[in-house]
Parts: sequence; C-alpha cells; structure tokens
Amino acid sequence: MDLQLSGARAIVTGGSGAIGRAVARGLIAEGARVAIVARDRQRLRAAADDLRRPGADVLAVPTDTTDDSAVRAMVDAVVAAWGGGDVLVNAAAELSPGVPPPLAELTEAAVAADFDTKVLGYLRCARAVAPHMTAQGAGRIVNVSGLNARRTGSVSGTIRNVAVAALTANLADELGARGVGVAVVHPGLVDTGRIPAPLADRVAAASSLHRLVTVDEVADVVVFLCSRRAAAVTGDAVGVAGGNRGAVHY
Repeated sequence: MDLQLSGARAIVTGGSGAIGRAVARGLIAEGARVAIVARDRQRLRAAADDLRRPGADVLAVPTDTTDDSAVRAMVDAVVAAWGGGDVLVNAAAELSPGVPPPLAELTEAAVAADFDTKVLGYLRCARAVAPHMTAQGAGRIVNVSGLNARRTGSVSGTIRNVAVAALTANLADELGARGVGVAVVHPGLVDTGRIPAPLADRVAAASSLHRLVTVDEVADVVVFLCSRRAAAVTGDAVGVAGGNRGAVHY
C-alpha cells in the first residue's frame, strides 16, 4: 500500500528517543522529510546522524516543548525550510521511573513536570502547527500516549496519558472539518533490548501476544496513522501494546 507520504513535511518531537527515532525512520522510508525535535542537543545530533542516508531530508531542531516560544520558533524554522507542515508526531515525554512511587512519596512537582511535557507540550506543538495544516486543508497529528491510560499502577502515568487521549479527541473535533485528523496511540513497555528480563517477562505475560512489542512495530502503526490512508481514524485511540489481556475497550 502506498501511504502517499512521499515529500510530506513531518515533525517528530521526542525524536532522539527510541519510539520517536523509529517513527522518524519509518517516515523517511516512506519518502517524507522529517524534522526531529528534542531538548538534548547531543542526543538529537546523534539521532539525526543515525537517520541521515542518501536521499533523506532530515532537520534536527533542538527544542524544549515546555517553552511555548521555543515551540513556535521550531515550527517557524520547519515552515521556513519546507514551506509548511503535513504531519506532527508528538512523542516527547519525561522518562517514567522503573517503579512508580507510592502516594506518600509522589510529589506535585513530578506530576506537574510529566503533565507539562507530555500534555501541555503536545498542546503547544499542535497549536503551533495546526494553522499551517488548516490553511492547506490537510494534515495529520498523532499523539504517542501510553497503556497507563487504560490501567492503574502509576498515578502520574495514568493522569498524563488519559489527558493526552482527551486532548486528542478535542483536537480532532475542532480540526476535522478543516481536513486535519488527530489520533493517539497507546504503547506499553516496548522492547528496546535493555529491559530487565523479570520485568519483560511479567509485562509479556499480561499481553495477548505474550511478548513485548518492538519500537519498529509501534512505529509502523504511527506511520500509517500519519498518512491520508488513515483519514477515517480520528479522535480515537489505538493500542499498540500487543493486547491488554483481560480488558475490553470500546
């Protein structure tokens, strides 16, 4: 299937992370031009070097998505380079602790930092790029959330991921009539090759596939949702965690 992404102008936040980089690689493979965004300049440079190959058009734009002026400057830089934007993938997030803290040890500052990056950061990026998409009557926004939106176990993780799903539905309703589709994906723990075996085994046992999903498998779904082929999917969430055993979502 031709995803019709050749020449598309894409922004991927969290582009130096495992999922963000895999999504960028998948978009490049489909012929898209990709701007990767992250706070850490060194990691971002390394990611860009990894993604560049003959024929690939890659921009590295260091940006802190908790800073609205920086986000707007980033979008302006992409538009100046390519004349507009067709795709936004929001994947920037604070790293989750291995074991979520109990209520007595959970700080407001930690929850606020999670929310500022993953929810408000997604909002800032969407708000900055949406006018360019609506002006051309087409665009796709994909928000990377997480399976904690569908389960308990991490107060901060559940709050931020449910909020991303709510943000997605609101953006879809507002922007849909002007040609912009918005979707959210919920990965679980992703196999990066560095997950401790006991944790990987426990998570795998709770999935329908009985294994962890790879970053490339998550990226495959995200890249499809970035395409106009996925026009009918908007406002909704797609689980990309290998199944959530024992639960029914509707």
